[in-house]
Formats: sequence, structure tokens, C-alpha cells
Amino acid sequence: MIDQYREEEKSKSGGLTYAKGKSLDDPTLDDVSRKLLEQSGGTSIFDPVLCEIAYRWFSPPGGLILDPFAGGSVRGIVASKLGRQYIGHELRQEQVDANRAQGSELCGDDEHPPAWICGDSRNIDTTCADVEADMVFSCPPYADLEVYSDDPKDLSTMKYSDFRAVYFEIIKKACDRLKPDSFACFVVGEVRDKKGNYIDFVGDTVQAFRDAGLHYYNEAILITCVGSLPIRAGKQFSSGRKLGKTHQNILVFVKGSGKKAADRCGAVDVDESMFDGIEAVGGDEG
Repeated sequence: MIDQYREEEKSKSGGLTYAKGKSLDDPTLDDVSRKLLEQSGGTSIFDPVLCEIAYRWFSPPGGLILDPFAGGSVRGIVASKLGRQYIGHELRQEQVDANRAQGSELCGDDEHPPAWICGDSRNIDTTCADVEADMVFSCPPYADLEVYSDDPKDLSTMKYSDFRAVYFEIIKKACDRLKPDSFACFVVGEVRDKKGNYIDFVGDTVQAFRDAGLHYYNEAILITCVGSLPIRAGKQFSSGRKLGKTHQNILVFVKGSGKKAADRCGAVDVDESMFDGIEAVGGDEG
């Protein structure tokens, strides 16, 4: 469903586009995506179209987005362009400085320019004590899959048992800042330990939100770029029967009533033509 929606979004005039994989001389790039691509050097950036979908579907217009694992600037810039307020929490000062520079350049004239706070997200209960968020949205570090710094407070430097405890704490504190009858959304993927076994990071994320008092409400699958996966997967499967993975999990949670949360977000336009030729199979699963 999200891949179908992305194809529809890429063809919209004046809409946000998915910049990853495009070149700077591509005439279909809009100004925002061109700037993001320039800043990222064409490497992995968070999917702007996924941002747009999540914000439009799961937050009210003009609402406030709280991001406890901000990383780069994309989620803040997209929020601003959609008329949402955004507060991102990020440990690394150099990343915050880069985000603020990009945000100022791209969103300086917007009604709600994005804001980034530099600091340990374990302190989000004090740094954002007066925040009443309409949505919690983030893409956390995938354990130690990619180490972002040598700061001992950086989750990506921790062994998984320590990571898990801090991760649960941050999610709880972020969700405490979330208004009742509101949604939270995390984009995560499974990670293997040093022995090659899955650590159940997706399952731990679900449990962290449940421990924070939220309900597990939706899951969607984001198909990611295949790239060199066929080459790597062949070797991995032959030696250890490990299947290649080319997706991420989009997990949606609700604090309070899903119906009331949906009402707060307002109406969503659904292009019925996307379902042309698709036959219904089975019953409605809710």
C-alpha cells in the first residue's frame, strides 16, 4: 500500500518527492528534495514521502510532532512544509547544527519552522516538560547496527541489554508528552546479534510502547531499495541459511481511543483509483 501511495505522490505537482536514488540533474526534483539530496550527498536519507504519509494520516493539521531520535533534518523539514510543528531531540551537537542550518535555509519563511534540541533523550521529560505533542514519530538507532559516535550516552555504542533499558525509558518519557487520543509511529527493522540471530528489536519496540501505556494499532511494511542484496543474500543463505531482508516495519500505536485519535486527525482523501482491478479476498480484519 505505501509503495503504491509513493508512486502516486511522486507524480503530484507541487508535492514532496522521494529524493533518494535520484541525481541532482533530474528535472522532476522539487526544490526541497534537491536541497535534501545536496546536503546528504545522495546517501541514505529518511524517506520524505513516508514522512508525508505518516503526518497526513496520523497527526492533525497544525499539530506538534515530537521526535526523540531526530538524526537528520528530513522529518523536521517535511513537518514544517505540511504546516506541523516539529521538535526533534538529538544527542550530537554537530548534527543539530547541520539540521538547524538546513531548516533555516528551507523553512525560514514557514509558519512553523522545525526546532531541534541537543541533548540526551533520557532527559526529554525535562527538556520538553511543557510540550503537549499530537504525534510521536521517529526512526531510532537499530541497536549497534550503525554506530553514530563514541559518546557513551549514544545508544548505538551500548550492548543490547543496556540499549534496551534506555530505549524503553526514552519511549516512555516521550509518550508521557503525547496528548490523549493521539498516535505514535516508529520506523524500525530487525537486527541480528553477533551470532547471527535476530534480537527481536521489532518486538521490543512493540513492548516498549505497551509498557508506556499505548496500544499496538497498525503495522505496515516499507519495501526498501534492493541494491546489492541479491549478491549478499546468496552468500549468506549458502553459508548460514539467512534470508535477505529488504523492508522496514512501520509500527503505529495509539494512546487512548483509536476512533477519537482518528477524529482529531481529520478527514483523509483516499484515491479510489489505486484499488482498481484489486479483488477483495477474505473478510475485514479491522
